[in-house]
Amino acid sequence: MKRRRVKITGLGFVTPAGIGKEEFWRGILEPVSRVTALKKYPEEAGAFVSAEVKDFRLENYMPNVPGKRMPRHTQFAMAAAALAARDAGLELPQLRGKGAIVMIGATLMDFGVINKGVEIIVKKGPVNALPTSVTTALVSAIGAAVGESIGGTTRTMSLQSACCSGLDAIGRSAEMIANGEAEIAVCGGAEAPLYFHPMLELKLAGLAPGNPDFPERQCRPFDLWRTTGVIGEGACLMILEAESSPRPGYAFVGGYSYASDPAASPCAGLAQALRLTLGNTNLRPSQIECISAWGPGHKTLDAAEAGILAEFFGSDLKSIPAVSIKGAIGNPLGAAGAIQVGCAALSLTRGAIPPTVNWQHPDPSCPLNLSAKARYISHTNTLIDAHGLSGANACLVLNQ
Repeated sequence: MKRRRVKITGLGFVTPAGIGKEEFWRGILEPVSRVTALKKYPEEAGAFVSAEVKDFRLENYMPNVPGKRMPRHTQFAMAAAALAARDAGLELPQLRGKGAIVMIGATLMDFGVINKGVEIIVKKGPVNALPTSVTTALVSAIGAAVGESIGGTTRTMSLQSACCSGLDAIGRSAEMIANGEAEIAVCGGAEAPLYFHPMLELKLAGLAPGNPDFPERQCRPFDLWRTTGVIGEGACLMILEAESSPRPGYAFVGGYSYASDPAASPCAGLAQALRLTLGNTNLRPSQIECISAWGPGHKTLDAAEAGILAEFFGSDLKSIPAVSIKGAIGNPLGAAGAIQVGCAALSLTRGAIPPTVNWQHPDPSCPLNLSAKARYISHTNTLIDAHGLSGANACLVLNQ
């Protein structure tokens, strides 16, 4: 069977910059960081900062679904799925029996229920443990909940490839549609890690800051004075369909691939992922017109990513507009790549590239064409890349 082109026909965002397509787009174009102090943890553990999704209630997006007992990352995914379907002119139950797949990525299990279960055992003893945590905490429970909203027998899969999870879910869903294995997909990433555990461990590992001063300035992608990334939360789910669908598309998924790093060489596998992705897309590096970079604001990881991009694109890199949106929304782990893809799709459609918030002092080791302000530039080919713990790398190209 001839491979089909795959297009994005619906977008659903739940992010610190805004919930819903239009609110997110307005927020992400602002040169504003949504990173704030996180004050709900024990004082003896020190300071924490993060990027939270404010004023979120699942009932605002799915009135008939009680979200109170549902894990937060699952609530994010449910809302994002409903928003994406409506953006495509659908409701989730309309996908029943339509050959749909549900593929959602996340990095972590639901630490909300895990933390709660441990606290109950410590206070009341093991007989009061929460048996439901065995099922509700699973990454697979996220996609299962979205599948239940569609109804009937669904083809549901969850991916866990660290911070590449959401991007991988989109890329693999696109491959299935291109190959004729599915007609429509609900896919993307969701993450809600802002609990005492794992935030304490992330801070001790040097992946989250412990400085309470000026939290809004602490996530500084590719900036000379960056230190470490800031953890965020959120979701982006989208509707993918074959090009024959009557619904209009934001962009086509031109190509996708992934590769792992060799030991102790951060982002080294990104070079292979880049080569494979552009090979799948039938594009030359010189035809990429925008780069949505991973750029978590980490001293080592940003330089490693930029070094691979400089090696791959050569002297062309300085002329390709690039952006990292993590200065605005932090790093929502497995949801981050999916949010990048959704944002890049809007950028292609609307001819605008968001600012790299907090990028003020260029770093010679990160020779990307960045801007602290939004740029209004028409473009047709965007590269999105992601990197995660355990050496995961993934890339995807969107085009029009």
